[in-house]
Amino acid sequence: MSLLLGVNIDHVATLRQARYALQPKSPNAEPDVVLAAREAKAGGADSITVHVRGDRRHMQDADVFRIREEVDVPLNLELGITEEMLNLAFRLKPDFACLVPETREEVTTEGGLDVIALFGTAREAVKRLKDAGIKVSLFIDPIEEHVREAARMEADMIELHTGAFANAVDKSEEIARLIAAAQLGHELGLQVNAGHGINYLNLPDVLKVPFLSELNIGHSIVSRAMTVGMRHAVVEMAAGMKSYSLHP
Repeated sequence: MSLLLGVNIDHVATLRQARYALQPKSPNAEPDVVLAAREAKAGGADSITVHVRGDRRHMQDADVFRIREEVDVPLNLELGITEEMLNLAFRLKPDFACLVPETREEVTTEGGLDVIALFGTAREAVKRLKDAGIKVSLFIDPIEEHVREAARMEADMIELHTGAFANAVDKSEEIARLIAAAQLGHELGLQVNAGHGINYLNLPDVLKVPFLSELNIGHSIVSRAMTVGMRHAVVEMAAGMKSYSLHP
């Protein structure tokens, strides 16, 4: 089975909001997130990831409903565990929902969900989403106890937070943590995904992690798209992933 690529297009909306936050319905509002999603699909994206944050700093509710309706590709909704966002998921009916930590102070999601401290709350959210027919992922740090808790609350998937790996100068220790977490997740019957800070340069190191099903990559692809266009930026990333072996 080939390694799948989920493309996060949140920062396409970030660029639009820099100019049109107060004019969301302006005919001049650009770039268009739907066009970005279509171009990502044309480049080989296997799914599109979007994160509607509580402060609506980039993606807006209308954006994700347009993408869901107009772009024929699986949709992954990242969301904080709040009643507002759960209700959005129930209305949107994405293919996948990834529960993430969220604070207004952070620029972007930093760190994984503390599934030990939030076990009861997260487990209830997982159950409600699954009851609605939505497959559920938990965005967690590569910590053994957190992987086990994700399995205990019957999530379908985990997405291993690769931010510490991406920021490390010597990546060997972080790669070892990711490998151990991926192996355990696989043993516990979880689909294992990974994301955050993955780029064209550190991708070869990520490919050392076994049992991965999907990488979710956003900022690096959107940044590269500024030079070569969204479609080609996705083509380049997908090409770099082709050498992946499920059992390195």
